[in-house]
Formats: sequence, structure tokens, C-alpha cells
Amino acid sequence: MQKQWKNWQSFYFSIKIRTFAPAKSSKMKKILYFVALALLLAGCKEKKVEVADYVSPAPVFCEDSAYAYVAEQCAFGPRVMNSAAHDSCGEYIAQKFKSFGAVVYDQFADSKLYDGTPIKMRNIIASYNPEAAERILIAGHWDSRQWADNDPDEANHNTPIDGANDGGSSIGVMLEIARQLQLANDSSQVKIGVDFICWDAEDSGEGGGSNNASSWCLGSQYWSGKRHVEGYTARYGINLDMVGGSNTVFYRDQYSMSYAPSIVDKVWGAAGRIGYGKYFSYDQEGGYITDDHLQVNQGGIPCIDVIGSDTQNGGFPRTWHTLDDNIKNINKETLKAVGQTMLEVIWTEQ
Repeated sequence: MQKQWKNWQSFYFSIKIRTFAPAKSSKMKKILYFVALALLLAGCKEKKVEVADYVSPAPVFCEDSAYAYVAEQCAFGPRVMNSAAHDSCGEYIAQKFKSFGAVVYDQFADSKLYDGTPIKMRNIIASYNPEAAERILIAGHWDSRQWADNDPDEANHNTPIDGANDGGSSIGVMLEIARQLQLANDSSQVKIGVDFICWDAEDSGEGGGSNNASSWCLGSQYWSGKRHVEGYTARYGINLDMVGGSNTVFYRDQYSMSYAPSIVDKVWGAAGRIGYGKYFSYDQEGGYITDDHLQVNQGGIPCIDVIGSDTQNGGFPRTWHTLDDNIKNINKETLKAVGQTMLEVIWTEQ
């Protein structure tokens, strides 16, 4: 069954790649694309997650569709600020959430990079059960870095990256959760409100060992000062970052432990309960990481960071800010571990 499924996936991607290229028979290609996508999603129907004597109430997260959403983002090209690829992918993300039944808000804003370059930002917020007073927030950035300044080849340091893991993986996971929420809303399985926030301009900060922390996470800085809905708040937030790499483990970031230790326990406990404890590690603590969750915390909502580290060196994944951060290095098992854990958290929230 697994081998047969991979064949269908290969069929899907061969169609997907061609769909992005201009062609005279675009109507037929679109038909083939949607047929392949339907087959892809049909193959995701599985039983509930069962571990020992525990049966999760959550649906099964489909890592194949999450992977497809990452690939679709990468197909636009690097999503660097002020680029056509960035603008096109932003529209893709917004329309995808809408197709899954979300109420979508856009935050357009003008800002400047640390070097004074003016940029146009777009935070994309997708809400489920918008009328619900009690809400949780799941977030991640969708832009990609404009320089591969950590690439082992210095000749690549001024080349933009695809950002498959660093940016694309978080959005891919969130889109698959959104698809599951659409199905759940049809049967009223989830009562709490869920908001997905896709941050822009997270990854254009000053590198080279600079301590200029404020040059990063510009989209979440903007949102923290001007919410998409006046007076918006949430019980807590979970920020996802680099959640699709190989040899990945998630350590407990120290800002998360300082601001929201109970939410760390909730998420890490959920992962262990459904068999993903090896990914959400208690063996080692993480450092103080400047990421979008810090802005959310400083804005008054307790928020944690689920950010990937490399199991071999304990630091960021080896593809971080390199040209190797592409779709070839996305690991479906990691997407599955994070996505299923998020569904477990949502479905068990009272």
C-alpha cells in the first residue's frame, strides 16, 4: 500500500510541476492536477491514532498533503520581500485557507529592513469559528531569506533561498490542519476558535553575528502593536518554525519556558501521549531564541516556539540559511509528528 501510494504521489508532482509552466492545454492540466490532488487526499484516510491504551479523538494528519503544500510554495521561487514570487505565494496561501473555509484577514503594512530598504509586508490571518470567544493561535512565517548567508560555499551567500523548511514547512502544516478543521466544522467536532497567523518579514534580519534582534520578525512586531481584530486575544499561541527537516528534534526554548511553561507541558505532553516523544525532547533544553513567539508574548498572549534543531549538533538544522533548504530535504515524518501533535492539542482543548 505504501509503495503504491508513492506512485500516486509521483504522478501528482509530475502534474504539479508542469501546471506551473505556461502551456496551451492549461485547462486539461488543471483537470489532471485536481484529479491527482483528489487521489492524494483520498489516500490520507486512516483510522484514529492509537498508542497503547490511548485512542486520540483527533483526525489523522496527512503528511503527504502537507508536503504538497510545501512544494507548492517552493514552486513560486524564493519568497523574498518585494518579489513577484513573494506576492504570488502570499495570494496562494490566502486563497488556500479560504478554500478550506477560513475567514481570512490581511494585514498590509509598509516597513523597512535594518539597512533602510523599504518593504511591503503582508501578514495573513485565517480564522475558524470566528464567533467563538475562546481561541488559540497557531503561527509561523511564510517569507524566505534573501541570502544563503550560512551556505558552506561563500559564492552562494548573496543568493536567495527557497525556504522549504525555514518558512514553507510551517505553512504546509498549518494548511493541512486547516483542511482537517474544515472537515471537523462540518460535524461540529471543534468548538474552540482557532486562528492561523502567517507572519511576513521574519527572516530578513541582519546576519553576520549581529545582535540587532529588532531587525528580525517584522511581521509579528507589527501585529503585536496592531491586531487584525481590535481587542483580539487568545488563551495561548504556538509558533512553528523549521518543522519539516530530517534529523530534527524540538527542544524547549527558554523564552517559551519563561513566558508559557504550562503550554510547553501541554504540547510536549500531547506529543508523548500519541507516540511522538522522540521529537519533542525533555533530554536537553534549548536556548533563548529570537523568534515570532517573543513578540506574541510581549503583546500579552502566552506563546511557545516549536522550532527545529539538529539531532547531531544540537543547533539549527544543517540546511538553515543555505541553498539546501529546498523541497528535496523536507522530511514527511517530521511534518507528521508536528501536525499530529497540533491536532491532538486542538482536539483535546476544553
